[in-house]
Parts: sequence; structure tokens; C-alpha cells
Amino acid sequence: MNHKPLAFRMRPKKIEDILGQEHLVGDNKIIYRMVRAKQLTSMILYGPPGIGKTSIATAIAGSTNTKFRSLNAVVHNKKDMEIAVEEAKMSGQLILILDEVHRLDKAKQDFLLPHLESGLLILIGATTSNPYHAINPAIRSRCQIFELKPLAPDDIKHALLRAVTDKENGLGLYDVAIDDEALSHFAIGCGGDVRSALNALELAVRSTEADCKDEIKITLSIAEECLQKKSFSHDKNGDGHYDVLSAFQKSIRGSDVNAALHYLGRLVEAGDMISICRRLVVIAYEDIGLASPQAGPRTLAAVQAAERLGFPEARIPLANAVIELCLSPKSNSAIVAIDQALSDIRKGLSGEVPDHLRDAHYAGAKKLNRGIGYQYPHDYESGWVAQQYLPSSLKSKKYYTPKHTGKFEQAIAQIYSNLQNKK
Repeated sequence: MNHKPLAFRMRPKKIEDILGQEHLVGDNKIIYRMVRAKQLTSMILYGPPGIGKTSIATAIAGSTNTKFRSLNAVVHNKKDMEIAVEEAKMSGQLILILDEVHRLDKAKQDFLLPHLESGLLILIGATTSNPYHAINPAIRSRCQIFELKPLAPDDIKHALLRAVTDKENGLGLYDVAIDDEALSHFAIGCGGDVRSALNALELAVRSTEADCKDEIKITLSIAEECLQKKSFSHDKNGDGHYDVLSAFQKSIRGSDVNAALHYLGRLVEAGDMISICRRLVVIAYEDIGLASPQAGPRTLAAVQAAERLGFPEARIPLANAVIELCLSPKSNSAIVAIDQALSDIRKGLSGEVPDHLRDAHYAGAKKLNRGIGYQYPHDYESGWVAQQYLPSSLKSKKYYTPKHTGKFEQAIAQIYSNLQNKK
């Protein structure tokens, strides 16, 4: 019995055998063109686990009849890379398939760079991390970067059925019958990870007794036992986490209740209370803002209730907050105003505080003309008096531009306009 996992044994040998990733390996797409022309360049393949990064790398090598060596940037040392370079010199060129390429340290990187420059080594790096964040620019600049997508359930079903019938590398020596429901569970429950689906299938086949006809029947209940729920994957430190948070806020900003609840559900399923609560409070003040000022305090109350309840009940006040924020009028006038003020300050456009506004509560202040001429607004019937507050260099500056998307901001916009007209 071959003790290597089924997913390893079924790894494609040719580019035509790759499932999915049509945007890269489909007819006339970029990797297909490289292989057809045998004009390879170094590349970094990134995306979630189990979607074919290493498979594409080995298929490229197989399709171009190029010698290759597989290493891991964490496990293997510089000496292993030196051996790969010697092999490359003997064969003229070598594909170096490097898993966890984002973990490449400086010593290994410095060793590889000249060989990548000369074309002696073709690096195909694989990583689950966004290379624009995680990979050193020196390596990144010498590689094309390709993002791989999670496989569709139909692609995974195709891989499973191919494994069931393959007598050389798959499970074809067994007489396997797999229910449609079981097949769907493997294909959907793996969350796009074909490696997980294949290895669960192998466990199901090898742990199931054949009936009197020597047929191994894989039912839904067997599939559920062999592939425990994995329909959702969320790495709190990975790119996907920030993508979900971004989509969450943008869906609320765009008033799409259903999308916002979907992304909330993903964050709840990940158990990420901290990110949910922080983001909701930010949204209440950044995106709803002065259009509905009570949204902020109500959101904070919902967040405090969620934190006190904990999951799973916390989902209830959080959902209340999300629905209210989605359907509230929107205004970003406050964040735009403060950011414009900060922009001027950071450019050095501060100016001196006018003398009449300066602190006058100390001996000698009058001699320095501090506080002289200040007019106390409460001394006036309307509670307002025209005087300069901004530094002279900025006295005509306007940072706040009201929006008219909510009754509250419409009201304060009128007051703001009246005051501006009196100056």
C-alpha cells in the first residue's frame, strides 16, 4: 500500500490536468503561454491552502520537461539551495519550487538572487500570504505574482471522481461507489481545499468495510465522519481576515443589509468579537456620523451587550446594530473635516493662536497682550458674537462641509450656514 496521501499521489503531472485556475492555465492564459513557449520566468503563486499552488508548479515542470527540486523556505537551509544550484548547473536550468516562500530569510535570499538574475534557477514560490505584504521586495521584483482562487465545488467533484477511478495513483483498485450527497459534502464541506477533500475521501474508502459484493459504498454519514465541518476558514492574522472586515464595512456603508449580515456571520463563525465590535463603533461614527448621531451610542450599547453575553448570544445585539447602521442615513462629513484639518497641520499650516484667545490666567499676561479683546459669547443675547478664532494664516479656511442625508445634520447645516453668513 502506498502510504503517501492521496492528494500527493494525485498531484497533476501536466498543465492540462490542473483543475480550476482558468485565469492562469486556461487556453492562451499567461502560464499556459509560458509552458507552450517554454519561456518560463520566476513567479510567486499565492492563495488559500489546498487550491493547487504546488500542483501548478510541478505541472509546469512536467509540461516543459524541466528538472525541478522542491524545498521549503523554513525547513531547508542554504546548503540545500546550494545543492539545487549545482543540479541546475549540470542540467542547464532548474525549477526551484519553494513552499512558504514568504519565510525566506536574508541569507537564503541573498544566495538565490544572482541565480534568479542569470536564469539558472526559475523560482516558483508558493505562499498563503499576500506577497505584497509578506515577501521581501528584492525577491518580489524578480517574480511575476499570480493569485490563485479557491476551487469551485464542481472542480473538486471532478478531482474526487478522477481519484476514485485512477488505478495507478488513486483508489481505482477498490470498487468504490460514492453517493451524490457524499460527493457534494466532500466538495462543499472542504471550503475549496481539494487536498482536504481528497484525503477525507481516502480515509472514507480505507476505513469502510466492503459488502458481500466487495463494493465500498460511501454514504453521506460516512463522508460527514471523515470530513468534519470545514466549510468556513478564517485566519485572524491573514489577508482573508482584513478582506472580510473591509467587505463588512463597505456593505454597511453601501446599505446592503444582506451582505453585511453575511460578513458579520463569517466573523461570528470565526469567533472574532474584538474585530466586530471595534469595526462597528468605527462605522457608527465614520459612515453614519452626523446623519444619525444616536447611532454611535446605540452601537456602543450593542457592543457592550455583546461583550457581556459572549457568543453565541452576542450575535443578537450585533445583528441589531448591523441592521440599524445599514439602514441609517450616511454622512462622512466629520471624518472628512478632521482629516482636512490634520492635513493642513501636517503640512505646517498651523499659524499662531490669536492673542485674544490665549491663556490670560497668570501674572504678566496682560503685558504680553494675552486675552485682550476677547469677547465672551455668553454676554450676548444670542450666545454668539463674531470674532476670529482660527490663526490669521488660516482665518478663511473651511473644513466642515455638511451633508443633507439625515434630519440632524440638515438642522445643524442650517445653523452652520447662518453663522457663516454673519461673519
